[in-house]
Amino acid sequence: MSRKGSTSAILPLAVLVFTAMHVMAEDAGRQEADPAPANPPAAAKPSGETTAPPSITVIDPADAHGVLGRDVRSASGQNMGRVVEVIVDRAGAVRAAVIDFGGFLGVGSRKIVVDWNALRFSGVKGATDSISLALTQDQVKAAPEYKEGAPVVVLGASGTLQPLNFGP
Repeated sequence: MSRKGSTSAILPLAVLVFTAMHVMAEDAGRQEADPAPANPPAAAKPSGETTAPPSITVIDPADAHGVLGRDVRSASGQNMGRVVEVIVDRAGAVRAAVIDFGGFLGVGSRKIVVDWNALRFSGVKGATDSISLALTQDQVKAAPEYKEGAPVVVLGASGTLQPLNFGP
């Protein structure tokens, strides 16, 4: 094949590649410029199954605060520890809080579990406010220690102990 023949065969191929690249670039630019569709296509669902749109709730920052790491105090203001875990049941309902109680700088401390209903959040207005616990320091001291993997014994608001059962 002569040099002129090979050039004439390559030229249409180069034009085709250039045109394809130009069209792809225009499509990419159009996708970036266009906002996402208001109703994106739904994923394939098994027949008979419907999904409702998610609900949206707006909570004022003054009404919502995190609990992990927050100090816990008795009704008389005694330091009772800090919340280190929240325990939920299989349905996702909050059942109890694990409190790191006692000790100094982590030495001599132990974890106990208190019923969620024993905690009072009414005084929590800012990031540094503590949660109130409706138990005395003596009741908390008498509670068994929480250990990962062992049965969970929850100290109730009345000071009673009860096992936490997650059901079958």
